[in-house]
Amino acid sequence: MGTVIVGIILASIVGFIIKNMIKDKKAGKSIQCGGDCKNCSGHCH
Repeated sequence: MGTVIVGIILASIVGFIIKNMIKDKKAGKSIQCGGDCKNCSGHCH
């Protein structure tokens, strides 16, 4: 029973992280550049 609860908690955390990554990507932010594309060396585009 404990394994199922831990699995549900981990799945929720991973889902939340993925949701935030998708939201940031749609907003134009990038993990590699930190979202500051005007000072980026060009690998964002």
